[in-house]
Amino acid sequence: QVQLVESGGGLVQPGGSLRLSCAASGSIFSINTMGWYRQAPGKQRELVATITRDITTNYADSVKGRFTISRDNAKNTVYLQMNSLKPEHTAVYYCNAEIRAYGQRSKSYWGQGTQVTVSS
Repeated sequence: QVQLVESGGGLVQPGGSLRLSCAASGSIFSINTMGWYRQAPGKQRELVATITRDITTNYADSVKGRFTISRDNAKNTVYLQMNSLKPEHTAVYYCNAEIRAYGQRSKSYWGQGTQVTVSS
């Protein structure tokens, strides 16, 4: 059984920072791409950033220069550092990872989501 558990969301004032974490656990053989997506009220889920196992990153244009994705392969964990937050960044942020469990093919897993609210 493989699961992703996110943490680090919450309420922050405009201009503030948050760091999200997502740890993968279970019978994991390997993890390829990990990433963050978000879904704001009334909108579709969208890509925020991804990072491959060899640390190649990709960002949505709207977060370039403001958010930073990183990962610790030894801990099976991906992070999202969010700086200079704005109200429009308010959303539920979801972790995603391509994981190959022992005895299985690689497939995509999602975390349960963590709420980020940017408001004064």
